Amino acid sequence: MAVRVVLEVAAKRSFASALDWPGWSRSGRSPDGALEQLVGYGPRYARIAASAKVEFAAPMSAGDLEVVERLRGGSGTEFGVPGTPADAESATLTAPDLDRMIRLLEAGWKAFDLAARSAQGRHLRLGPRGGGRQAPKMVEHVREAEAAYLHQLGWKTNRSASMGDLRRAFVEALRLRVAGRELPEPNRVRTPWQPAYAIRRSAWHAVDHAWEIEDRSA
Repeated sequence: MAVRVVLEVAAKRSFASALDWPGWSRSGRSPDGALEQLVGYGPRYARIAASAKVEFAAPMSAGDLEVVERLRGGSGTEFGVPGTPADAESATLTAPDLDRMIRLLEAGWKAFDLAARSAQGRHLRLGPRGGGRQAPKMVEHVREAEAAYLHQLGWKTNRSASMGDLRRAFVEALRLRVAGRELPEPNRVRTPWQPAYAIRRSAWHAVDHAWEIEDRSA
């Protein structure tokens, strides 16, 4: 079965994201380049799926991908963020689908935590222009992002909460939203993210930084 992919296309960068595999999202200078990157990272993503105990077969080529939506990207896309929700992500998730997606999301979180712990006390290689966060600052960056993502789900967020507390609230918010129930601490966000997009965004962010730490540690 072909992997369902959404393409987010801007002038100088494109993102390819596997809709059914949160955390598997890569960018390229062109739509074809993004698709090639997605295929290239398939074997690496297989470790995330294995951690979640979800059966996964890495595609052999871009021909194994099915682009089901092509979205217009913007400044966020150019900056390096898959920031446009897909229409398919507004569809109601079934309870089994949600459970599967949460398992993959949590596996992505776990991959980041393991990478960050392995980098403790080590100096990560800097980029060609001397850029790049070290592990402690990356952990805080991811924690702050999780607080922002929880806010976008419609949950009134304590921005100083721990990573663990934010993640537990995130999963609870996902389950309540999919069940059509009220959140215990709603905020006033005008257009809350759909659960499927919130999962994709959080998983991508964690996995992307996990892979960054691994690459810069090598």
